[in-house]
Amino acid sequence: MHLIETRDLCHVYPGNVRGLDRVNFIAPRNARIAVIGANGAGKSTLFKHFNGILQPTSGTILIRGEPITRENVKEVRKFVGVVFQNPDDQIFSPTVEQDVAFGPMNLGLDGETVRHRVEEALRVVGITHLRNRVPHHLSGGEKKRVAIAGIIAMEPQVLVLDEPTAGLDPAGVRDLVDFVNSLARRFGMTVIYSTHDVSLVPEMADIVYVMDKGRIVASGTCREVFVQHEMLASVRLEVPVIPRLIGALRQEGVGISMAYTFDEAKNAFLEAFGRRG
Repeated sequence: MHLIETRDLCHVYPGNVRGLDRVNFIAPRNARIAVIGANGAGKSTLFKHFNGILQPTSGTILIRGEPITRENVKEVRKFVGVVFQNPDDQIFSPTVEQDVAFGPMNLGLDGETVRHRVEEALRVVGITHLRNRVPHHLSGGEKKRVAIAGIIAMEPQVLVLDEPTAGLDPAGVRDLVDFVNSLARRFGMTVIYSTHDVSLVPEMADIVYVMDKGRIVASGTCREVFVQHEMLASVRLEVPVIPRLIGALRQEGVGISMAYTFDEAKNAFLEAFGRRG
């Protein structure tokens, strides 16, 4: 049984604007899933169906094999936590600590459990030192961490991040990559995130879905998706820089193994050109 599954999911906005068109999506356990596509491809619309913010116009969405209903939507939102692109949409308490505690308190947990969850969420996200700060005085990257901590404190099994790298500086992006990878590795959490920037996808995804105009036009591993150059160009996406570089070298006759991540590329270069020093 998949954690999330959609079957021919369609959503039509007022004015007959089609946001999703027969989307079939699967999120297994303990997976890192990237949903890529240009702005307006339907990524955010899809994510809003994962915890009942939007309802399908037609088709089905299943959470642990069950459709979302009025009766179970609260449980679904414990199970699937969504962090939106703009953290200001989710941060409203006077201090960081109070904001992170808001979700667990609304679950009806006792005070000691709430305190424990807040401490753990602050630690995992690396913002313990910000606990007494006013959220709206923080940087964009710090606000994003606060929003993520608020969801982590609710202990979902699926974390959904809508354009998580938007507005982050390079150091913040690197920290986010490490954080996403740690959630799957250390906590067994499935992480689903969207982006129109493909450069980091090989470093932080096991499964890739490509969206365009509300449809999923390709899916698979990085190796399966990023060899489809014509398809990517047709949806205004590029091949990530590392496989693009390796592919160009191979076309020039250089005997080097294909690589997608930094570590794969380093090993491929060492194997092709020998270890020096």
